[in-house]
Amino acid sequence: MAFSVLTRRGRRGSRGYSLVELALVAACILIMTGMIVPIVRFGITRQKETELKEALRTMRSAIDEFKRLSDQGQIPVELDTDGYPKTLEKLVEGVDLVGTIKKKKRFLRKIPVDPMTGKAEWGLRSMQDEPDSRSWGRQNIYDVYSLSDGTGLDKSKYKDW
Repeated sequence: MAFSVLTRRGRRGSRGYSLVELALVAACILIMTGMIVPIVRFGITRQKETELKEALRTMRSAIDEFKRLSDQGQIPVELDTDGYPKTLEKLVEGVDLVGTIKKKKRFLRKIPVDPMTGKAEWGLRSMQDEPDSRSWGRQNIYDVYSLSDGTGLDKSKYKDW
């Protein structure tokens, strides 16, 4: 009989975990979470920066293509634009090419969203503006930049990209 009592107690004692074991597991989970969170934040920031670079590259390429076709005489030049688009919307709407019947050339499908601000709003510079100007002269669109005040992982301002 004494043997069966010990066996029952031994089984009953191994059914659950002690408070110390639970506290150790919780501490390990907290430590691992504390290590993972900065890595995830870094990854998210890096992804947003990649998206920002791609959006800027896409818009700048569209502006350059518009200017190239304008210089070739395939797009009529509006007064005071120097062959650059008047607005970003013009790149989306497209323009009729000279010498073609109803052939519209579009340069962008849509104005990209700035991943840093979450809006499809961009800082603009015209050809007549200073290279580091933050105010747009409204003559044309020569360059675009982010309106975010944030700083990148490389310590440079997003608006300077």
